[in-house]
Amino acid sequence: MSHPKSSCVIDARYLEPPEPFVLTMEALDTLPAGEKLLLLLFREPHPLYRVLKQNGYVHDTELVADGTFEILIWRP
Repeated sequence: MSHPKSSCVIDARYLEPPEPFVLTMEALDTLPAGEKLLLLLFREPHPLYRVLKQNGYVHDTELVADGTFEILIWRP
């Protein structure tokens, strides 16, 4: 399923930790330059935010009506 915010989407809403974290880091390793990764979760991943910052990524988080956090991640 395509999402308007990104061509690379990880729907981790029903996965148990640490799977969302592992999948996100693996996807970022192969993310083409200039692309953005969209992560879907039911909670804010504060530990992930710290690791993203340490690795030079930025993120934009939006809480949508169904309770999903849409976290857009990219390297500026």
